[in-house]
Amino acid sequence: MRPPKVYSIDEHKIPAYKIDKQAYYIIEKLRSSGFIAFLVGGSVRDLLLGVRPKDFDISTSAKPEDIKNLFKKNCILIGRRFRLAHVRFGKKILEVSTFRAGETEEATLILRDNVWGSPEKDVLRRDFTINGLFYDPEVQTIIDYVDGYTDIEKKILRTIGDPVTRFIQDPVRMIRLVKFKARFDFLIEEETFNAMLKCKNEIIKSSPNRIFEELLRMLESGSAKRFFQLLTKYEILNILSPGLAAFLQKNNKVYELLDIVDLYNRKNHLQTLDRAILISVLIFFILESNLTKNFIEKNIPIHLGIILQETRNTLDKIFFPFFQIPKKLKTDVSSILANQFRIMPLIKPSYQHIKIPKDPLFKLALDFFNLRSSQNPDLLKIYTLWNEKFVESHNKKRNFFKKSYG
Repeated sequence: MRPPKVYSIDEHKIPAYKIDKQAYYIIEKLRSSGFIAFLVGGSVRDLLLGVRPKDFDISTSAKPEDIKNLFKKNCILIGRRFRLAHVRFGKKILEVSTFRAGETEEATLILRDNVWGSPEKDVLRRDFTINGLFYDPEVQTIIDYVDGYTDIEKKILRTIGDPVTRFIQDPVRMIRLVKFKARFDFLIEEETFNAMLKCKNEIIKSSPNRIFEELLRMLESGSAKRFFQLLTKYEILNILSPGLAAFLQKNNKVYELLDIVDLYNRKNHLQTLDRAILISVLIFFILESNLTKNFIEKNIPIHLGIILQETRNTLDKIFFPFFQIPKKLKTDVSSILANQFRIMPLIKPSYQHIKIPKDPLFKLALDFFNLRSSQNPDLLKIYTLWNEKFVESHNKKRNFFKKSYG
């Protein structure tokens, strides 16, 4: 392998104050103990792009057990397929991984990736050139083995190594490719793009949990609308969730709501919407359509119990069989969606008595209804009435407990 290109601070112009202090601390402690350690991946890429990194990942020659011994109670080891360390500082978690030397040329699915290696070998098993950069905070240089620096400058998305092989080894890389396209609007290099189209059916061999996590992160990213548009356009979403893909192709309401979500998340970088609300954004209009078609248009009586059951059925149809939504998340989403029709029934009554339910998730339902009112201003008056009643009810409970136990 050729020697890496090294870029000085005069070239990359990343100011030292933008590097996370805890990341500095981890790297210094690893190095003082005799290990190699760098910032790696997304944080280096984002700093070069002038984007605020969400995470500062570290790569090191220290093995997971060495990292655990160094950081003791602050550190937990996670993962079987990909063993790494999480070092905690309060609520903040920094990910520390050991340099790998996994297979890069054999076109078979990677089931385990715990073969230790060198910085050079570690870079070769990463996904895209833009994520293959190391940053050395001690001398403030960027170390580039794969021309990632140049690809960032040219705004190009390219796999490290043969793209067909890389997508077969880990099909989640195709989701990540679409993610970076949505976030940065880079050009996908032709060979990489053709390989994605060729290999897209491999996606079902991926871990459902990993892909679901990627979807959730994109819903939080501020680029969710573009991401789901591209997933649909490239016919990848149709493989993962045919029901959702079909609905998105014929109805723009989900995209309109995703626009509002993206605006919120861009403004509130450190405080994204609850994940149950984000999933509800994808499902609500499908549920509303199903209820209208199956009950309202057929004049079949409907009540909240039926709506809750239909909500669960809709979630199953949209995400099954590939995804298995965690039980708590499914419960939260079901409550949020069913309560939309408590707040505003499908058949408008002549008079509606506003009564706040005991459901502890009702506040999330109100928050989601408020989100919908940004899309449809006619809902704002209804939201205001329910929210005032909710605040009044909450204050009564608080005063009662204060008097009783205060």
